[in-house]
Amino acid sequence: MEFENNALFWQKVDAIFMSGDYKTIYKKGTVHPHYRDLVFPADYGHVMSEKGNDEEPELKVFKGNKGYSAQAIVICANILEKTVSSLVLIGLSEEEIQDVLHFLNGNEFQKTVIIRKGRSIPSWATAE
Repeated sequence: MEFENNALFWQKVDAIFMSGDYKTIYKKGTVHPHYRDLVFPADYGHVMSEKGNDEEPELKVFKGNKGYSAQAIVICANILEKTVSSLVLIGLSEEEIQDVLHFLNGNEFQKTVIIRKGRSIPSWATAE
């Protein structure tokens, strides 16, 4: 198995989002400030840490209006910035998820993988 899902992990992701201070940074339809040919396919924002450091959000999010539960995590590798980062997809339609994936893979310098939410709990995931 290449990826083993964990429902308890997804509970924690939902709790971070629900208990945090979510702030929309770019509304759906906004042109990307650095790549003028890219338009945000959904609202993009983040949940801030209690430290209030805008430069280090706890959770980066693409959010739709179909609920407040995480659906997937997208992991992005960016060779220009030399980073690997993650974004949580929340409340998006399947079409919006596909649009976000096209947006994030829109240039040769960044590529992504998506991990969709699962309901299984592996034996190693529970505390004794």
